[in-house]
Amino acid sequence: MFRGRVRRVHFIGVGGIGMSGLAEILRSMDFDVSGSDLRELPVLERLRAAGVTVHVGHQRGHVDGADAVTGSTAIPARNVELDEARRRGIPVLRRAGMLASICACARTIAVAGTHGKTTTTSMLTMILTEAGVQPSFIVGGDVNDVGTGAHWTDAEHLLAVEADESDGTFLELPVDGTIVTNVEVDHLDHYGTPEAIVAAFDTYLAGVPGPKVVCVDDPVAARLAAVHGAVTYGTTDGADFQLLDLTAEHGAVQFTVAHHGERLGQVRLPLRGVHMARNATAAIAMAHLLGAPFEAATAALARFGGVARRFDFRGERDGITFVDDYAHLPAEIAAVLDAAATSGDGWSRIVAVFQPNRYSRMEMLSPSYRDAFERADLAVITDIYPSGEAPRPGVTGKLVVNAVLDAHPWRRVAWIPRRTDLVEFLAGELRAGDVCISMGCGDVAALPSEVLARLAERAALAS
Repeated sequence: MFRGRVRRVHFIGVGGIGMSGLAEILRSMDFDVSGSDLRELPVLERLRAAGVTVHVGHQRGHVDGADAVTGSTAIPARNVELDEARRRGIPVLRRAGMLASICACARTIAVAGTHGKTTTTSMLTMILTEAGVQPSFIVGGDVNDVGTGAHWTDAEHLLAVEADESDGTFLELPVDGTIVTNVEVDHLDHYGTPEAIVAAFDTYLAGVPGPKVVCVDDPVAARLAAVHGAVTYGTTDGADFQLLDLTAEHGAVQFTVAHHGERLGQVRLPLRGVHMARNATAAIAMAHLLGAPFEAATAALARFGGVARRFDFRGERDGITFVDDYAHLPAEIAAVLDAAATSGDGWSRIVAVFQPNRYSRMEMLSPSYRDAFERADLAVITDIYPSGEAPRPGVTGKLVVNAVLDAHPWRRVAWIPRRTDLVEFLAGELRAGDVCISMGCGDVAALPSEVLARLAERAALAS
């Protein structure tokens, strides 16, 4: 990556999950790395320990000595560090360009798709590690087994990377092989139409020279798999790698994987839901094509600890279980709730708390949430987490509530936009035997801790 020309790279918004991973990778590659963020975050301490110079707050002087500057998409164009870099003529790269430069340094296997990317990339990384490959990896979340979302081994090994379609990044990455988990409607603010999303994935697959592994359970992905001659996986009859005989018990799933009709063996995965078994099958298929033995896959997956904010247990009090998940699209929400309902944990009620994300997404896609909460005994919808967007007239979380109730008028749905009211409501509503699942890609991740604290306060007042 620019070797000989670039030695110091400065990251603006380095605390973001995508940016922090790239900063860690470049530091591991022996670059001089600095970064800044608006506030102190837990990840910043990890970056400092890795040798990254981290600043809290943005100042023009932070770009002193930088050969290149990159900023996350959340950084406004008027940011003083971006402005200073441009004024000095320092090259300013988008995150996509920085990631592409890293991918060019190794044989890269990318995982793309509307959802399931982080978990599938992590599973593939763990299988390849078990097989002795020692891959580098960059994923959009911390892998619980290793405590980080990025690691660089060296250029002689494979790089497993999560390829983001949200802003077209995946089209810029030089990759040798890929997994595509699904192709669903999202990011219409970038693509404009569902047809443009499909066209982008079509272009992406056409540009991959090596192995292509595509989910045949997803109808759009299945059509693309046929066009591009991809290896297929899923529960569908005729899949090259077929998931069979799925059973769930005590928070784990067991299933068999067959390759061209021949049973390779059984897999035990300590995670919930058929969607996780499907992700595991994708990783098994790609690992097989890369030469990893099936035994390495079963061994790695049997102890796979998951990824942060993917059915993440956050605590228990008074018989109430708190789980947090990154799910924010309808299919993701439905999959998480189905996993809870079929997990064998024996919860008496599933209480789903959903924080919608982005005004643009809810304005276009809110009707598609109509069936997402079928498995919930109670769905609680909050207001929209903006992710840097300005509010839009008439666009609130109430659109999701209306979509659900228009289709299912009998369903129990609560609309609680204010966070303080939400915490108070849950503290009074939840009872022993419930599982409360907070979902979304905003600050809803902090909700379990807030409700647990409120329950403790109530208990203290009652004693």
